[in-house]
Amino acid sequence: MKLPSRLPVWSITCPIAAWVLLVLNFTGHGVGLGGLFEVLLVSGLVAGVLAAVFHAEVVAHRVGEPYGTLVLALAVTGIEVALIVSLMIAGGEAASGLARDTVFASVMIILNGMVGLCLLTGGRRHGEQSFGLFGVSTALATLAAISVLALVLPNYTTTILGPFYSSSQLIFIAVVSLVLYGTFILVQTVRHRDYFLPVVAEADEEVHAPPPSNQMASLSAALLLGCLGAVVLLAKALSPALEMAVASMGAPKTVVGIIIALVVLLPESIAAYHAARANRLQTSLNLALGSALASIGLTIPAVALVSLMTGWTLSLGIDAKSTVLLVLSLFVASLSLGTGRTTVMQGTVHLVIFAVYLFTAIVP
Repeated sequence: MKLPSRLPVWSITCPIAAWVLLVLNFTGHGVGLGGLFEVLLVSGLVAGVLAAVFHAEVVAHRVGEPYGTLVLALAVTGIEVALIVSLMIAGGEAASGLARDTVFASVMIILNGMVGLCLLTGGRRHGEQSFGLFGVSTALATLAAISVLALVLPNYTTTILGPFYSSSQLIFIAVVSLVLYGTFILVQTVRHRDYFLPVVAEADEEVHAPPPSNQMASLSAALLLGCLGAVVLLAKALSPALEMAVASMGAPKTVVGIIIALVVLLPESIAAYHAARANRLQTSLNLALGSALASIGLTIPAVALVSLMTGWTLSLGIDAKSTVLLVLSLFVASLSLGTGRTTVMQGTVHLVIFAVYLFTAIVP
């Protein structure tokens, strides 16, 4: 395929360079470089994230809202689920809490870190921003239901004591998660698509720019998947070094999961930040809340299937501290996003909760 002239060269070379680094890492040819090779891996990771954001915006501009935000959310989540499942299979029953830690970290990062940064940035730049209340409230209600059913309720069931579901309960929760997320996608893309569209016409010139050609959009879609795959695999390759650094700090192992979740969610975070900064808060919230829903709505059924097939016990229930932070986050989000208008105040509140989450993860 002939490359479109409008597609920047760096957006093509970045994912290629990232995959070259991965091949060198898997074959062991980069070991001789020592610490320099780890620096190169980090550079490849950052390049992959930046390229992923660019290609996601190309595809999103071609397909329009809200399908564009759905493309990035599903692409990132699909690869994230594959990574979690592969790590669970490799780690065996010892990795029974990996899915719980990753999903909870993703929800907290998105609901407080990503949303807070977008609201603060948009409010600081534009004063007050508005968005469609119906779409956001629909996403929050769905997210609250799946989060509590998957991460809190297991602590209070009595068929099996502890933060576990029995096999029948696990199947039921997996089906419920799929039903809720599937219904949300139906509402977002078909039944009530207008709920997720901007309230007023956008003034940003990027929104009204001519859409890219089908050839360019198709190439960007392929490169987007390549970038996301490289980002996840590079994060996995760097995880041993992260584990050693976290252990040397004396921090809990859950911090490693938070760091990896932060890296995996970087493409969506940057895209949401750019949208909020350009006064497209509806697009920004579609990205953020859609990512959280995809993360938990698709991960729970996938890991439940792995657990049932292998016979390993899946630990899903979060501890009391995490439960308080999750409930607080959902409650504050329902208040801050419950009027259809936001300022820097709402962004500051979410970022403070995010800071508390990170601090208590390191100093529990």
